[in-house]
Amino acid sequence: MAGSGIIDAHVHLYPSEVSADPARWAAHRHEPLWGALVTPQPGRRVQQGWADADRLLRDMDAAGVERAVLLGWYWQRHETCVWHNRIYAECVRAHPDRFSAFATVQAAAGADVAIREMNRARDDGLVGLGELCPWSGGGSALDEDWQAVLAHAVALGWPVNLHVTDPASRLFPGRVVTPLEDVVTLARQQPGLRLILAHWGGGLVFHELNAHARQALQNCVYDTAATPLLYDPAIYAAAVRAVGAERILFGSDYPLMVFPREQSEPDLTRVLAQVRAASLDDAARAAVLGGSARRTMGIV
Repeated sequence: MAGSGIIDAHVHLYPSEVSADPARWAAHRHEPLWGALVTPQPGRRVQQGWADADRLLRDMDAAGVERAVLLGWYWQRHETCVWHNRIYAECVRAHPDRFSAFATVQAAAGADVAIREMNRARDDGLVGLGELCPWSGGGSALDEDWQAVLAHAVALGWPVNLHVTDPASRLFPGRVVTPLEDVVTLARQQPGLRLILAHWGGGLVFHELNAHARQALQNCVYDTAATPLLYDPAIYAAAVRAVGAERILFGSDYPLMVFPREQSEPDLTRVLAQVRAASLDDAARAAVLGGSARRTMGIV
């Protein structure tokens, strides 16, 4: 039934010009951070999978996913952000019943440039901002230009998906340190921000057991992207106990292969099976799998 199906709140798409030769594309676009993530390293299997919109729709249908929220990436160059935003606008125009999309910007280009792109993306039908990682270029979400960009997201009524790295996670090429204290400070300084903290907020979901952190983070929600790569499945029930199911959004990080020992192709069914097997009651599971995203993003 419309309005009650599964929403995947954390999906990325890249066209064939990228997947054909990711390393070469990254070098041509001057995107070394992304290139480090997707380029094979000795003794390390690349976990990035590839899918276009048609493949994603087939995988959504197979897994019973009603809608996917397409997220940009924390590109280092403004021109790459514009390129990706326009691709997503085309996806939304073609499939408005299946896709919502967030814009991505780079404040290092200047807040005024990033804000103009946000306005253009809004006119193209995009409905949020992210996945952002202001720390990826050596800056911080607390920098003046990023603060202006995030304040404009508040003015637009946009939720903002923020990449957060767990400081206890393993080292890998392209890993970005995202100081958790910066995220707490940001939430405290801009309480009007509807922050979606990706990857369980890098563990911040459990810092809310601290009363001071909980007060600062009370308007934040958490997505579950890449859970099988990062955490034990027990995190679902533990996080619901910590903050409530209404503040947790299912996200797959598709087409990332989050079960790398079992996967050779992108897939949504395995990660959804993990959520369904979690020790949640029916109401909590329904919230995580769609209800929370509807409320956070205004999806009907």
